[in-house]
Amino acid sequence: MIQVNGNYLKLKAGYLFPEIARRVTGFMEINPSADLIRLGIGDVTEPLPNACRQAMKLAIDEMGTVDGFRGYGPEQGYEWLRQKIAQNDFQARGCEISPEEIFISDGSKCDSSNILDILGDGNRIAVTDPVYPVYVDSNVMSGRTGELEEEGRYGGLTYLPISAANNFEPELPKEPVDLIYLCFPNNPTGAVATQEQLSKWVDYANKQEALILFDAAYEAFIQSEEIPHSIYEIDGARECAIEFRSFSKNAGFTGTRCAFSVIPKTLFGKSKDGKLVELWNLWNRRQSTKFNGVSYIIQRGAEAAYSSEGKSQIKKLVSFYMENSTLIKTSLIEAGLKVFGGDNAPYVWIKVPEGMDSWTFFDYLLQEANVVGTPGSGFGAAGEGYFRLSAFNSRENVQTAMNRIAAL
Repeated sequence: MIQVNGNYLKLKAGYLFPEIARRVTGFMEINPSADLIRLGIGDVTEPLPNACRQAMKLAIDEMGTVDGFRGYGPEQGYEWLRQKIAQNDFQARGCEISPEEIFISDGSKCDSSNILDILGDGNRIAVTDPVYPVYVDSNVMSGRTGELEEEGRYGGLTYLPISAANNFEPELPKEPVDLIYLCFPNNPTGAVATQEQLSKWVDYANKQEALILFDAAYEAFIQSEEIPHSIYEIDGARECAIEFRSFSKNAGFTGTRCAFSVIPKTLFGKSKDGKLVELWNLWNRRQSTKFNGVSYIIQRGAEAAYSSEGKSQIKKLVSFYMENSTLIKTSLIEAGLKVFGGDNAPYVWIKVPEGMDSWTFFDYLLQEANVVGTPGSGFGAAGEGYFRLSAFNSRENVQTAMNRIAAL
């Protein structure tokens, strides 16, 4: 009989969001007429920007002609989209990123997992706690961790707790590490990192010859002009960081799938015999071998996000969700809860009431308010005692959900 990958057996019984789905399904079977409002999973709800839709329609019509038809595209992404990204997202902010250093993909979730393909098993890994579960689970699946320990952490990982006690700013590892996962604006806490804070991490990584995997999927929601949108705004980051970006949340591409990773040509690792190896070459080979690229139609839609119309429409989308975020935060504070985040990110991080843990609070809101959120413990041991609400929903649903919670 075939053998399975035993690393999967080390995973927790259920990934966070399937467990939420299981509990919600059970509730709806008993209460089929309940008017459920979902503020848990960070999925967008508003229609795609018109500029992106029109570009996709034109691309479909192109594909129906002999001259316009396209088959396999470049695995790295079409040059015209990579140029737009380099110019608008990086060069406009003073970052020295070229189109060649950008790789188009079908999701930053995928990229943050797949990047492990080009990195050795012996790297010492640091993650914040709480953390986006994919960072931890992908390392478990690929055999880079020990077993799950009693407190809900995996052996072999360095956990960097973040909470209200340290203002959600992770401390530098006390022991040397090789691979560091950072996400700002942070999922799940909604915290952001200043220029000074990011500089500390870049300096540490360069000194330790470590690699930062920087998830900037929520950068479009930054409202403060003082907060960096990219790690490459920090001097020295080209020598120590890979950045992941996505069109999912800003342009609503969760259902159409388009993202990208930035792999500077100034990034190097070492082979077992000590030779320097360019990470760009390894990722290029990985993508060319295992990935056939994002569809032409979707990439044309992503390109339209950088048109004047696209920028304007995306700005309105971002503002809409951030207004939801402000509404959630203000309402919860008025209800007597202690809340964090929500100012530069579409997530509000709540301290659960005394006498409850995060799953108890989940069940309480589900049963009594018919509102679905995300238990903080699902993001890591240090997330216990907290709860996340997402701003991705209609204004009517957000207002109704807040009225229900306030009534409790």
